[in-house]
Amino acid sequence: MNFMASKQPENSLLGLESDSQRTLYVTCLISIELGSSLDVRYPYVTGTSVVALKYKDGILMAADMGGSYGSTLRYKSVERMKPIGKHSLLGASGEISDFQEILRYLDELILYDNMWDDGNSLGPKEVHNYLTRVMYNRRNKFNPLWNSLVLGGVKNGQKYLGTVSMIGVNFEDNHVATGFGNHLARPVLRQEWHENLSFEDGVRLLEKCMRVLLYRDRSAVNKLQIAKITEDGVTISQPYSLKTYWEFSAFENPAQGAIGSW
Repeated sequence: MNFMASKQPENSLLGLESDSQRTLYVTCLISIELGSSLDVRYPYVTGTSVVALKYKDGILMAADMGGSYGSTLRYKSVERMKPIGKHSLLGASGEISDFQEILRYLDELILYDNMWDDGNSLGPKEVHNYLTRVMYNRRNKFNPLWNSLVLGGVKNGQKYLGTVSMIGVNFEDNHVATGFGNHLARPVLRQEWHENLSFEDGVRLLEKCMRVLLYRDRSAVNKLQIAKITEDGVTISQPYSLKTYWEFSAFENPAQGAIGSW
């Protein structure tokens, strides 16, 4: 019995000569089918810690302006705190482009809320709840937004301060921090924060935390902003630098006495 040989199309899988060609062909087909779901997501330009606390009249928040490309401090004028609507203030650590994407989500949310024109507006608790759902939703798609967020605000005399991680873990507290601040700044806050903190004392406490982070976090930069939000709205300071002292003996030879270090 004779079988007629049929010529395979040139772009057919069987017509490809080598294993590498066939692998590339299959990969291209899958990529076309699934779109961007095969993209490898990883943070490239990142910001470091955000520290925030409640004080007598509202919320204070601090963040430096560094943007690191890997371990290189590439950008030094990145604003990582933004007002959201009438009652909220958002700060972000992590990937800067993902933070910009979150701001676009929030712009749409606030615009949609304003279109109702019903005399009401979203408060910080509602915005924080929305962010927790966004972050958890993206985590479940295995395509997370690489940010840790701090959301503070004041509405109807009630102060609110919360945080949410890149996988949706969230809580509210009297003081919060992201990144290295969670390890280095919060012990200072636990020791010195109190409920009747004045604005001046709150700023000094945040500056103390930022100075500790500047000494210990290689991604920190000595150019920061402090923002406050009260019933009157949001005020974000102009960038400024802290006074530092680098002559501590521990800084001269930090590896001295460390067993097994270089």
